[in-house]
Amino acid sequence: MHDEEDSNDSQNPSIDDVVHARLRRRQFLLASAGAIAAAGLGPLPLAGCAPGGPRGTDSARAGVPALGFEPVAKSLADDFVVPPGYTARVLIAVGDPLFADVPDYRDDGDNPDYTRRCGDWHDGMEYFGLSADGGPAPAASDRALLAINHEWVSSVFLHRDGAAAVPRPAVEVDAEIAAMGVSVVEIAKDAEGRLAYVRESAFNRRVTTLTPVELAGPLRGHPKLRTLYSPDGTRTRGTVNNCGTGKTPWGTLLTGEENWVSFFARDAEDADRRSEAENYALARYGRPPGTTQTYRWDSAPGNADRHRRWNTSVTGTSADGGDDYRHEIHGQGYMTEIDPYDPASAVHKRTALGRFAHEGAAFSRPESGKPLAVYMGDDARGEYIYKFVSNSRWDPADADAADRMAVGAKYLDSGTLYAARFDEDGGGEWLPLNLDNPAVAGCERYPFADNGDVLLHARIAADAAGATRMDRPEWSSVNPANGDVYITLTNNSSRRLGGSDDGSDGTLGVDSANPRAYEDRREDSSTLQRGNVNGHIVRMAEDGAASTSFRWDIYLFGAESDADASRINLSGLTAEQDFSGPDGIGFGGGTDIFWIRTDDSAMTDRSNAMMLAAAPGQQGDGGALELDHGEAKVVTHLGARPRMNELKRFLVGPVDQELTGLAETPDGRALFVNVQHPGLGTPADSAARPERYTSHWPGNMGYGPGGERARPRSATVMITRDDGGKIGG
Repeated sequence: MHDEEDSNDSQNPSIDDVVHARLRRRQFLLASAGAIAAAGLGPLPLAGCAPGGPRGTDSARAGVPALGFEPVAKSLADDFVVPPGYTARVLIAVGDPLFADVPDYRDDGDNPDYTRRCGDWHDGMEYFGLSADGGPAPAASDRALLAINHEWVSSVFLHRDGAAAVPRPAVEVDAEIAAMGVSVVEIAKDAEGRLAYVRESAFNRRVTTLTPVELAGPLRGHPKLRTLYSPDGTRTRGTVNNCGTGKTPWGTLLTGEENWVSFFARDAEDADRRSEAENYALARYGRPPGTTQTYRWDSAPGNADRHRRWNTSVTGTSADGGDDYRHEIHGQGYMTEIDPYDPASAVHKRTALGRFAHEGAAFSRPESGKPLAVYMGDDARGEYIYKFVSNSRWDPADADAADRMAVGAKYLDSGTLYAARFDEDGGGEWLPLNLDNPAVAGCERYPFADNGDVLLHARIAADAAGATRMDRPEWSSVNPANGDVYITLTNNSSRRLGGSDDGSDGTLGVDSANPRAYEDRREDSSTLQRGNVNGHIVRMAEDGAASTSFRWDIYLFGAESDADASRINLSGLTAEQDFSGPDGIGFGGGTDIFWIRTDDSAMTDRSNAMMLAAAPGQQGDGGALELDHGEAKVVTHLGARPRMNELKRFLVGPVDQELTGLAETPDGRALFVNVQHPGLGTPADSAARPERYTSHWPGNMGYGPGGERARPRSATVMITRDDGGKIGG
């Protein structure tokens, strides 16, 4: 996540309001340590407090894959560190050509036409097997398509001299507009028998922020989607700030549009042209009047349509917005579906899944004759976890349908969107977001015009419904073995002991489902980090995809191994397991391993961002914990502490990066990982000064031009075992 949004001013309870933390090593400042911490006993388990009771540690861990590799130590090196016996190779990096007639990447920032090159800031990624004749082949491990998200751009490295001042030159803006979105690239075994990307493949494709896109589902043709580009509100252009991904059961890509709101400017005087409800809705989504566009694309001289669309102010005279881009912001913020097997196919935004800062999309296990569920997080402080349940019931024949986008319409254009409420007893409820819910229908701050308007402003509907405010819900994943749902909660700098319930003072208190708030002073600076500094992963179990209730616990708390075990390191992490800032997660398609990637600024005085391999149990395999905060005692629910063979650090990336997308070959012998924005801490005026780059990866490892002085590049890395065996064993 590049921008940390915090626009939720509802009075809903927060999910990180439970545990106050104190790290002995860092002299953390906490209010009222409490009797348990003073005695050094740590949190006390309460047997049988979770609804349904514990489900047995031994049975829950049956069939756990063996993690046979040697764990990787923490590292601050500008390197890509994997276990002994493994080799990592860069597969494709930003600027690499996707077509035979595109020139090779140059290390001087002079790489025109990013509509035909691999984009920047590699993020979510999915694997789509290819048969010898070019058709879908889910089990294929020697030929496939990789669909790669591109979240932002590193302007300092993308241009010869870095980003120019405002007004931004059109040539720079156009390069950045093109370098975001999605790349689809074929990979196949080369003459040496290793997978490599195919430069001349007919399947290679770029979807950018200017690609024509169809609006699908309840918001297609809605009055609040009308723009100068699409007066009937049926189309928009592009997909932007693409973060997490999902792979549908019928073989298409879902790409999540996360911090899209940052790409829209709004004039200070625009408030006078809007209704009170409109102004509230725009502010609730992070765009009060007087806000600027992150890269200032709207400032390019000439006022070209492709540039001015990024200013979402009222500039026309029409009543419906068909003569300006006041509604342009409503065209972003969705799960967007792409068929990777058909480069000519139309892209569709599935609006029934709601509009918010989407991360990934995890599907429930398909069951014949039953609805499908899609689990999603809204990545901002104090936002919500969502579930979409399809009206259509799963037909296994649809997994092999020729018209994959028609199948997508069948399951994703009609259904019910819910937001999660977490209860203190370890249960929870999915709250429907539609006008049949009296709490939504009676919303006073924003009276919804119709159910399409509810989906368009899903955050406001979740506020009204009473959903639980969470700590930056990010990626989601479903355990294929038992159906448990995992959601990462990366961190929250707003959590405080004694914080407010409604966020009115800029802080949130702690509650049962997100139970920590503490202070952490970094060893490499005087920076004091506050709140839920290291993040955690919540786990949910349901009786079926259409269930409106669930059970929950906290699978893992991020923490440093020498942190206070009574307040911080509640999962008992060792030096081989400790981590911070859980972000991307997913179960491997070939290894069955649960992979955890980090996006962290809290623990980077000890290590660069990393990836861990896990063999999780199931929801309820731990127990309840009573945590003493001095003035109050709070019960939370914690999964079984991981043993060494159940959680190990698998790799550490280079400097100033985060580990993002992941994919595996079906045979489990090749693992693909995305490295995003290495060298992010480089000063903006340093494009021509390589000595000031904080990273030179992957050039310093021999990939591409530039060598030890290369501009850092986001990239996809392929990892294999030297003996040809299965990853992680």
